[in-house]
Amino acid sequence: MRTHQDWIELAAEATLHTRSFIGGRFVETGEAAFENRNPATGALLSEVADAGQEGIDAAVRAARSTYESGVWSRAGVAFRRERLLRFADLLAEHSAELAVLDSLDMGKRVVDAHDLDLPFSVNLFRYYAEAIDKINDEVAPTPPGTLGLVRRVPLGVVGAVIPWNYPVDMLAWKAAPAMAAGNCVVLKPAEQSPSSALRIAELAVEAGIPEGVLNVVPGLGETTGRALGLHPDVDVLAFTGSTQVGRLFLQYAGQSNLKQVWLECGGKSPHLVFADAEDLATTAKQTALGIWFNQGAVCSAHSRVLVERSVHEEFVSLVAAEAAAYTPGDPLDPAAGMGAIVSTEQTDQVMAFVDGARASGARLVTGGERLTRGDSDCYVQPTVFDDVDPTSALAREEVFGPVLAVTPFDSEEQAVALANDSAYGLAASVATSNLSRAHRLTDQIHAGTVTVNGVDAFSAWTPFGGFKGSGFGRDLSLHALDKYVGLKTVWINH
Repeated sequence: MRTHQDWIELAAEATLHTRSFIGGRFVETGEAAFENRNPATGALLSEVADAGQEGIDAAVRAARSTYESGVWSRAGVAFRRERLLRFADLLAEHSAELAVLDSLDMGKRVVDAHDLDLPFSVNLFRYYAEAIDKINDEVAPTPPGTLGLVRRVPLGVVGAVIPWNYPVDMLAWKAAPAMAAGNCVVLKPAEQSPSSALRIAELAVEAGIPEGVLNVVPGLGETTGRALGLHPDVDVLAFTGSTQVGRLFLQYAGQSNLKQVWLECGGKSPHLVFADAEDLATTAKQTALGIWFNQGAVCSAHSRVLVERSVHEEFVSLVAAEAAAYTPGDPLDPAAGMGAIVSTEQTDQVMAFVDGARASGARLVTGGERLTRGDSDCYVQPTVFDDVDPTSALAREEVFGPVLAVTPFDSEEQAVALANDSAYGLAASVATSNLSRAHRLTDQIHAGTVTVNGVDAFSAWTPFGGFKGSGFGRDLSLHALDKYVGLKTVWINH
């Protein structure tokens, strides 16, 4: 197990790429650049090229050329399987390096990146590598003298835009199924966290994946992201991020070539805690994890807790007692409870919600303060507000920070109504020992994933995505492949 000093030394040795990776090499694109700063210290890490229209054009040309050549799209599934498995092995071999890059870029605890994000991403590439030779085309029951085939074919060039909260994971969620299906990918990482994606693209070529299959173009949303969304030669656009930006990509598709758009957007996930929960202390630990893990920067973070009134006060005290385990610290220190918020701007937004909650009359139970470490003030205490008005901003809007809103309820019907009274529908959780109630509520709560007696469960084998303002389409599982293939009917008369 690496120590704090070990991680500091690895961080000092890290190489942060700053140019686009297109067609198998790093290239100069665009004329502008943006600063990449370490939120934990405020230090300038690098100045990264904003690829812009020029970079997107070059990347799409490279992806299209590789796709049309058939070196990947028409290669046998055994070839793609072998290369993707080798790619996964390289990601595992470089897991410490990639974890450090994510920690430096966006402030997450390096041990979370290394012990959780990287293994999941590695396994996801292996999962799709192993899946592609087990998904078959179909023979339709056509009339005698005919043969009807239903083929699943790659769609071409896939644009992917991913957020800063899980840089490696989100790359894998999009690129692994898209590449496994035979597509070529142009990926734009978040401007706050470009480093790991650029290194991963380099490792793809080292793994024997043909040049041009995975291209990475860093840049700002309003320049590079917009150019990718509007590009007329992109066939599919897969996005994870805010609902506001998701709407822009739908507009871009309509303004350009009607490319398919798949959105995994924001959330305001409720956690319903009933008095018959088997163990309130365990449920409180799950609640703390569901809001304070990764500094609360999780799209499905369970940021709303609805608690049955008879156990309300006891439960709030139990959750507040968990805050000490999430004390913010140096993200490179395994002993830190949380890392840093990704930027000063994001920290400002989190604190605006805290100030608004105070002004609205919610009761501050614990936390609520912005902390400074060295030259950085991108730290926020784990925070709990009780008696939160269900109509307030804290109860309805995505904070993307370590701030929990607690509201009591008096009946099951009221709890379901509160849970569903949201613009989002990404995830939800229910704590109860009543099996009948569990079945009723998983049916009645309108969310893409409902976890019973746990928080925010997901796996490579189960689809992840939401309803309403949380978007549409699914990541993970075999269903994710549906986004990246088209159904082609072949009808043969003989």
